Formats: sequence, C-alpha cells, structure tokens
Amino acid sequence: MSFIEAQEAEAVIPSKRNRKVQREIDLNLYKDRNKIERFFGRLKHYRRVATRYEKTARNYMAFVYLASTMIWLL
Repeated sequence: MSFIEAQEAEAVIPSKRNRKVQREIDLNLYKDRNKIERFFGRLKHYRRVATRYEKTARNYMAFVYLASTMIWLL
C-alpha cells in the first residue's frame, strides 16, 4: 500500500451503491481505466501472449507489440 501511496495513485473504482460513505471518483479517469482493461482482455485472446510461450523477455515483448499492432489495425 505504501508503494502505491508513494506514487500518488488515485482510486478510480466506484464504490458500491449501498456503501454509507460514497467515494468520489474522476469519471474521465475511470473511462480510461476501462479502455485499458478491455485492451488487455483483447490482448489475452492471443494464446501466445496469454500462455507466455516465449522464453525470453525480448521475444515476449516483441509478440506483445505485434499483437497490439494487430488489435490497433482491426
């Protein structure tokens, strides 16, 4: 928790409706977070990325870049 606080991170997950004290969130930041989560979901459709077939970090990142480009182009 202290690592997150040191980076001055902000909670962008909305609180439950039945919570007594509602937490304030930035809706634009929440929308950006949602886009990133959906992107990682699409990236995991590529089996090679999800199961990490590549042994070296260099080759793995190369395929992540390739899959990201394919997602971006579609």
